[in-house]
Amino acid sequence: MSDGELQLVEGGDRSLPVAQRRPPIVLVRNLTKVYRLGETSVVALRGVSLTVRPGEFVAIMGPSGSGKTTFMNLLGCLDRPTSGDYWLVGRRVSQMTPDELADVRNRRIGFVFQGFHLLARSTALQNVALPLMYAGLPRAEQERRARRALELVGLGSRLHHRPSQLSGGQQQRVAIARALVNNPALLLADEPTGNLDSRTSVEIMAILQALNARGLTIVLVTHEADIAAYARRCILFRDGQIVSDEPVGQARSAQHELFQQYQIGSDGHRALPGEGER
Repeated sequence: MSDGELQLVEGGDRSLPVAQRRPPIVLVRNLTKVYRLGETSVVALRGVSLTVRPGEFVAIMGPSGSGKTTFMNLLGCLDRPTSGDYWLVGRRVSQMTPDELADVRNRRIGFVFQGFHLLARSTALQNVALPLMYAGLPRAEQERRARRALELVGLGSRLHHRPSQLSGGQQQRVAIARALVNNPALLLADEPTGNLDSRTSVEIMAILQALNARGLTIVLVTHEADIAAYARRCILFRDGQIVSDEPVGQARSAQHELFQQYQIGSDGHRALPGEGER
């Protein structure tokens, strides 16, 4: 790693303005991952290097077997690299103990998955408060933060509904609120619209774009080019390597599309976002 990169990890180049001295949210260098299947070795990542700075919205794409899911698992501290280094907000997580990694996952990273992963017998409020319970916060604080997170994603009136009483889009909003409740440095979204229809997918992307506009750093994995177009940067994986890393020239605005396509009906009356989801 160069001296400049080390300065970024350790607190930044003092000659730069304060806003530019903040360490990257993600800094990976020469990351490799090899899976052992009996006597066979499968190389999933081949020396990946990448930097994600505060406030970025990055989409990761690639065909099945390209390494993007493996990379997401490493970013989320769900797996360990075979070699290489990973810093998360200036902390070297690639060499942490299992207990340290569990703490990072709970406190520094928010996860949103395709399958929602909500507890069926728990209310929306209870599902969102779960990370806070693991963190040992008092019950009153758990409820206050969970309520605020649900209000942020437009579910303030669904606090006591169970997943079976919510639409797919509403369940994914609960999952997003749960990912936000610990004020993570990084939100990882793995195919967050994969189980949703077109309209609901746009609504979820509008929420993610709004959160990014508030400063949240987001890394999203998707197979869909139209979903990646809502991000500001698109990275393409193939055969365990990054083959392109480009800014999105003109990112789509989910909020604008909702207004144009869904909020104004043929009769001229405006519908509310999520109308019909009861």
